[in-house]
Amino acid sequence: MSNIALSSVLGLFLSVSTGALAAHAASLEGAAEKLGAKSAHSLEFSGAGQWFQFGQTPVPGGPWPQFDVSRYSAAIDFDAGAEHVSLARQQTVDPARARPAPVEQKIEAWLSGDKAWNVGPPPNAAPDAAPVATPAFPAVEERAAEILSTPQGFLKAALAHNAKVEKTDGGLKVSFALGKHKYEGVIDADDRVASIRTWIDTPVLGDTPVETSFKDYKEFGGVLFPSEISRSEGGHPILHLVVSSAKLNAPVQIAIPESIASATPQPVVVKAEQVADNVYYLTGGTHHSAAVIEKDYVILIEAPLNEERSLALIQKVSEIAPNKPIKYVVNSHVHFDHAGGLRAFVDHGSTIVAHELDKPYYEKAWANPHEINPDRLAASKKPAQFVTYKDELTLGEGDGVVKIFRLAGSGHSDDLALIYVPKAKLAIEADAYSPAAAGAPAPKTPNPYAVNLYDNIQRLNLDVEKIAGLHGARVASLDDLRAFIGQNTASR
Repeated sequence: MSNIALSSVLGLFLSVSTGALAAHAASLEGAAEKLGAKSAHSLEFSGAGQWFQFGQTPVPGGPWPQFDVSRYSAAIDFDAGAEHVSLARQQTVDPARARPAPVEQKIEAWLSGDKAWNVGPPPNAAPDAAPVATPAFPAVEERAAEILSTPQGFLKAALAHNAKVEKTDGGLKVSFALGKHKYEGVIDADDRVASIRTWIDTPVLGDTPVETSFKDYKEFGGVLFPSEISRSEGGHPILHLVVSSAKLNAPVQIAIPESIASATPQPVVVKAEQVADNVYYLTGGTHHSAAVIEKDYVILIEAPLNEERSLALIQKVSEIAPNKPIKYVVNSHVHFDHAGGLRAFVDHGSTIVAHELDKPYYEKAWANPHEINPDRLAASKKPAQFVTYKDELTLGEGDGVVKIFRLAGSGHSDDLALIYVPKAKLAIEADAYSPAAAGAPAPKTPNPYAVNLYDNIQRLNLDVEKIAGLHGARVASLDDLRAFIGQNTASR
């Protein structure tokens, strides 16, 4: 979120001159009065329902996967532009997909001004490890939007920022801008906020709509608040909440941990580990890539996260393969953390290699406006070039051949790819198996994604010795995978 928008969120409680609005916004003021927004310094509400994981659909273009939420609570300090959201969730069982057994996950998400952080076990730590605060820089924009996507937050901001008010069927349409961010809301004939719409930037979808609707307002301890909240992001449900309690102006104290106050985004680092002749494992963060150097060009496997990561990958490839263009970029699947850097390679002139299910999805998604945070492709407007496959594809030449297979029967994603480099006896994959540090204990219950990966390697009769996970701590062996899924390596 821009500094202008953030300062506007922080300044919700600046003095509002209501006289200038009175002539044309009586219902806006009436709604603010009715819902207690004018005098609201804080808001707390809680409930239960469903939460959906944005950008992780198992079917390209389908809805985000659903989690059941047994407990959800939000505490918002309007004065400081701060919030704390706490929830307990568990992925909803889908009998049509083999997934890891659902376990309860506890989420603690925080925002204060331009600082966002999460509190939980450290990455790659044991589940019972002491919780720590971890910066969540990319979450600032979305969490700030959540504050203004409450009825009271929206009304306060509308009054403070010279909202435009237009009559519509049965009510009013109220709109205003905070820097690059637009907000639109509908106030119904009963002076209640019926819906709020805004847009945030995401790497795949660009200007991504976030739409919140409210139903069945009730009195909760003296405050009028909706008993049902539904939110969508990118056109699919992201939250549905049945509210059990709400109150205004209870003390909300959100202190920024010292480690978060001093934290700054770290520069993107890409490390290159040679795992075979002309084959490199590109690490340095949470998401990895690989590069196969051909005679005249490079095949890059995976462009994760965002444009910044992709630019660092381009720089690293130019160091290990000078003067060789990145001709192909192979995408493992459509999940946004693995696809967020693809647009940068379209601008770079690379051909995107993806499953046939993904091409129409990317073409539609990449046609969206990218005005909030324009990237390089938004400026160049280069058309995307694709090579697609259904079940398998071969790229490269000579001993640099790269084979791509769809992982049949994976519960994770219908388009999930297994990339195989025969000369290196190397399998490259995402999200099926993420090798832990050497010596880490195997899970008590085999992960069905990893079992499916092993079954596909056997089905395809691939001579695999090494596995480079696009997540994970190291390049593992096939025996490591066998141990991970509980196979007896001594009896093979």
